[in-house]
Amino acid sequence: MRVGIVAQKDNARAAGLASDIHDAVPAEVVLDSATAAATGLDGIPVDEMDACDLVVSIGGDGTFLFAARGARDTPIMGVNLGEVGFLNATAPEESVETVAAVVDAYESGTMDVLTMPRVQATGEGWTLPPSLNEVVVMGRQRGHGNGIDVETRVDGARYADGRADGVLVATPTGSTAYNLSEGGPLVHSATDALVVTEMCARGGMPPLVVDAGRTVTLRIEGGNGAVVVGDGRLTREIEPPAEVTIRRAETPLRIAGPDLEFFAALGKLD
Repeated sequence: MRVGIVAQKDNARAAGLASDIHDAVPAEVVLDSATAAATGLDGIPVDEMDACDLVVSIGGDGTFLFAARGARDTPIMGVNLGEVGFLNATAPEESVETVAAVVDAYESGTMDVLTMPRVQATGEGWTLPPSLNEVVVMGRQRGHGNGIDVETRVDGARYADGRADGVLVATPTGSTAYNLSEGGPLVHSATDALVVTEMCARGGMPPLVVDAGRTVTLRIEGGNGAVVVGDGRLTREIEPPAEVTIRRAETPLRIAGPDLEFFAALGKLD
């Protein structure tokens, strides 16, 4: 079995835990290139982590999202060094024994895997990689005098149109992140849904929760250009008039390790 580890960059504690797991777990363990350079151990680029049988993220939710892009459909588990850590169910002091237990479960064919939906944005001649939390279509700048003129349709039916800083389409997992800060609703992670939230809309509509199988189409008519952003990192610049289609990705994220505690994580948002 091959285990890949992605540790938070420039975090000595994360690098130390990665080294501890490397030395203690009975499997071939490789680190991401940056952590490997800091520890003198074997490493591979993050975008090659899908060649592993398990990927371990050590850090906060941002590190987890970064590792998940490289893991693709390889199961991933998170060790929490952040404050909220909804996606990271393992405490650092339990990381070595928990990874070892997951390795044993994989070897015996008893590893439990939770699937979580992702969303994906497409436009004319381009497609962003799947995003676990959300896709945002927004103006290059926010605030008065900026933003975009956007029409939002769900399965072809118009829901809203007008001027806004942008529109956000989130998964239930992502409802606790950017969506929440924009006034969108919390949606339990086990709900099969998408959340559509306008961002600082001028006379806009309330946030909308729709079935996860729906297709959201955003038509951008005006503004000083726009950007499409997936999980806060993956970016595509577009020039109006343009159309962006957002739907559930074909490949979900696969999470191994301890169960995610949705309500326990919400308590950390206070």
